[in-house]
Amino acid sequence: MDKMSLIAQARNELEAARRASSGRSAKTVHGGHDKVLRQTVIALCSGRSTDPYESPGEATVQVILGRIRLQTDSTTWDGSPGDLIVVPQARTAMHAVEDAVVLLTVAKA
Repeated sequence: MDKMSLIAQARNELEAARRASSGRSAKTVHGGHDKVLRQTVIALCSGRSTDPYESPGEATVQVILGRIRLQTDSTTWDGSPGDLIVVPQARTAMHAVEDAVVLLTVAKA
């Protein structure tokens, strides 16, 4: 069994995002491309966004720090610490309303 602090990992990724010219940082903390389940801690500085992406399977976003907005062509969801958002099977982008860190969980189909 492995154990880690998501809060500590979130702080580390947010520090890395603040140093990066892209204003983003991410680290897969469980699983990977060869596994069905993958969990990635993603940090975005305020005002930064991900490129729109299609999820390779079922996915959720859990907000750890800050505030985010998930957006598809037709719908928008706002998230704050503690919120869990089920990612739709549509092209989705994530925007940091303020410095934010999320845990993206994907179960590949």
